[in-house]
Amino acid sequence: MVRPDGFHVYDTTLRDGAQREGISYSVNDKLAVARLLDDYGVGFIEGGWPGALPKDTEFFQRAQSELRLSNAELVAFGATRKAGVKVDQDPQVRALLDSMAPVITIVAKSDVRHVTDALRTTLDENVAMVQDTVRFLVGEGRRVFVDMEHFFDGYKHDHDYGVRLLIAAAEAGASVGVLCDTNGGMLPHGMYEVVSDVKVRSGVRLGIHCQDDTGCAIANSVSAVEAGVSHVQCTANGYGERTGNADLFVVVPNLQLKLGIDCLPAGSLQETVRISHAIAEIANIAPNTHQPYAGWASFAHKAGLHASALKVSAELYNHIDPAVVGNQQNVLVTEMAGRASIELKGAELGHDLSNKPEVVSRVVEQVKELEAEGWSFEAADASFELLIWGSEGRELSFQIESWRTIVEQDALGAVSTEATVKIHLDGERIISTAEGNGPVNALDRALRSAIFQKYPDLEGMRLVDYKVRILDETSGTGARTRVLIGTTDGHDSWSTVGVHENVIAASWRALEDAVRYGLLRRDR
Repeated sequence: MVRPDGFHVYDTTLRDGAQREGISYSVNDKLAVARLLDDYGVGFIEGGWPGALPKDTEFFQRAQSELRLSNAELVAFGATRKAGVKVDQDPQVRALLDSMAPVITIVAKSDVRHVTDALRTTLDENVAMVQDTVRFLVGEGRRVFVDMEHFFDGYKHDHDYGVRLLIAAAEAGASVGVLCDTNGGMLPHGMYEVVSDVKVRSGVRLGIHCQDDTGCAIANSVSAVEAGVSHVQCTANGYGERTGNADLFVVVPNLQLKLGIDCLPAGSLQETVRISHAIAEIANIAPNTHQPYAGWASFAHKAGLHASALKVSAELYNHIDPAVVGNQQNVLVTEMAGRASIELKGAELGHDLSNKPEVVSRVVEQVKELEAEGWSFEAADASFELLIWGSEGRELSFQIESWRTIVEQDALGAVSTEATVKIHLDGERIISTAEGNGPVNALDRALRSAIFQKYPDLEGMRLVDYKVRILDETSGTGARTRVLIGTTDGHDSWSTVGVHENVIAASWRALEDAVRYGLLRRDR
């Protein structure tokens, strides 16, 4: 069921967003992204350019039987008829009809220089190309939007031609004339002035399409809406050519939460983080941790001053409730942490430290000392929680007697690695030896093997991520290293950290914390 036609959220991730360097969607990918965008509640999903790209042609064919949209209408993108060609005989226009998409967006040149120099036709013929194509597609029962390519650059050279084209498209039956900042060169104030002028002089329904070459695509989109635009084109996570497009997951929350425009169905805004990250996975691009609204760091607080205020009220340092967009507040524990930061982070992890000032003091001092040595707890919540448990006097599950690794290369160049770990667990001394494809892998296997002898139910615990950072690059191979390790038990995951001049020792410290945390989680 399609929502009322008051305001359009139009997504072009599958066409314009796919022009980002490094993105190559398969047809299955495009179908998956379309379903996610429909879940988010956008009104229009531009699927691609049928007839021009075989993959897009296949997408529209499969969409007829495989895509069931609840909120959105599918849009096919293409060009006007060619100069001197009858519209009903233009194969590319026919391909738009063959796509069976209920909505079609055609692109038209609105800059006089592009008309004469790129299309090599007259200004009058270009107007006729737009009118003929719109009239033909509308006559075939399609709703038509017209993207006015290079509109703002064209406006600088000729204030009137773009307006003339908008009026001509509307008279032929186009529902929306979309002003495209194709080169991404506009700034918000200029955007507002141009859109305001064009809206008054054209009298047609306007849309906006912004590229991000000045870093202002989001701001320009919002400014255009404030000037009277009621159709906004975006891409998921701002994907697009060059520096990208206006980010759907920032523009929509801004419009809905700051301007009070109902862009999405009720409850859909809470899906912002989930859908943003799911599309990033399909695109094979790591989610932007600092993306407004959807990024992990969007509501992360590091300074002790912030934490003190957050204890009084979360509203004092958050511009919205993070839950509204499906996010959450995060308190970062660093050398800048004060007592309030430790209390808030503890509460976030399930520890009420409000009446334990001596524990908070011990943790604060430990964090400051360890961070001075190169430790970082921002991305290692499990290691931080172990500090809390230790400061509370809790027994940390097992004790290390010793560990060692042996790396050997034979005369044929084959390399083998072995590790031995000796621990004390539940009053018993356990010795475990394992081989691995490197010293860290061998240590990991040996330690987990020792633990599993007593707790076989933890056998699903495994290392899933391993990162090494050199902390003092000027010291060469003698530099201190920091190791971050990610671990999972098949249900939850956690991160731990270790620091040492010896990279194997740093890795061991992170491994030890990872296994120790897994045991303590089991007990809890």
